[in-house]
Amino acid sequence: MSGGRETSRKYRDAGKRRMGGLPFHRRHRRLLLILLTIVGLLLSSVGAYAYHLNKQLSNFGRVDISTVQSGEPDPDEGRALNVLLLGSDMAENDEGGSSIEEDATLENWPSGKYRSDTLMIVHIPADRTGVQLISIPRDTYTTIYDEDGEPRNKQKINAAFSQYGPAGAIATVQALTGIQLDHLAIIDWEGFKDITSAVGGVEVTIPETFTDPQQGITWEAGTKVMEGEEALAYVRTRHGLKRGDFDRIARQQNFLRSVMNKLLSRGTLTNPIKLSNTLEALSNNMTLDSNWNPSSLRSLALSLRGVSSETVAFMTAPVATTQDVSGIGNVVILKEDQSAELWEAVAADQVGTYITAYPDEQLPGADEVS
Repeated sequence: MSGGRETSRKYRDAGKRRMGGLPFHRRHRRLLLILLTIVGLLLSSVGAYAYHLNKQLSNFGRVDISTVQSGEPDPDEGRALNVLLLGSDMAENDEGGSSIEEDATLENWPSGKYRSDTLMIVHIPADRTGVQLISIPRDTYTTIYDEDGEPRNKQKINAAFSQYGPAGAIATVQALTGIQLDHLAIIDWEGFKDITSAVGGVEVTIPETFTDPQQGITWEAGTKVMEGEEALAYVRTRHGLKRGDFDRIARQQNFLRSVMNKLLSRGTLTNPIKLSNTLEALSNNMTLDSNWNPSSLRSLALSLRGVSSETVAFMTAPVATTQDVSGIGNVVILKEDQSAELWEAVAADQVGTYITAYPDEQLPGADEVS
């Protein structure tokens, strides 16, 4: 009997030694504390990251366009959205100093300080299955409206932003198209190079070698990854292209398509550092309307998570001809009837119907853009 008790005690003692001499309930309590600590650390880091991203979404510059909007905008959820995207540069003879956000609060907008060589309507369908971007040529001849929505004179459409600021640009495009624009986004082309660097460069194909005499650059045929100053030079190129500004529009659309491909790729969206750097570059170089709050931006981004490069369409407002106008120069005249079809399709959230009717109006493949 004594030998059995001794053997039993040895096994119990051996178990105690292996587990550090702690009873079962105390051992599991220690494991639980370790697990809770790890979970707490993870939640803290995720919370800190979420806070950081939310702060970045709050850092975008803001401008008030309420003078040309009809009352309070409806919530963005569950309906189609139309956003005016402007690409802005400072005039070459302006030393700057203040930002668009700061200048928009002045009693008098600094006429001539800024140029908007890029105007796009970004249409986001109610079902969030895709996105359509429609460029309006900067030389489009139309009636210009001021910051109070009052008509002024006929000019090239890019004069609206230059002379009357963000609200003037919104009012002019709304008058031209008959489309109610829900939001405004202004990207600083000079800072655009930071965005391309944040995503790790963007792949672009140049079909034929040519020289831009204005910038003194020869673009060699082939596929390459561009970022920074080179990317900025690419989207600015107009001289040396066969169709001048029309080819530049195609280049800008092609480059934005490549940027979107990079942003939608898992390498960017699932990489916290890349995503954070991209948001920081965007917030440093983009100005939004004051009604576009961080919560709406987050909701919109989540609602578009199913969008891919295949469901993003680029096109340009249909052009009838160009002509010289005394005192203004060479201007673009849009096709009146076809443009009306396009604007009606956007307003009715039926852009797909327009694309079906005019399939050749879409931007060609990436390797076909000059």
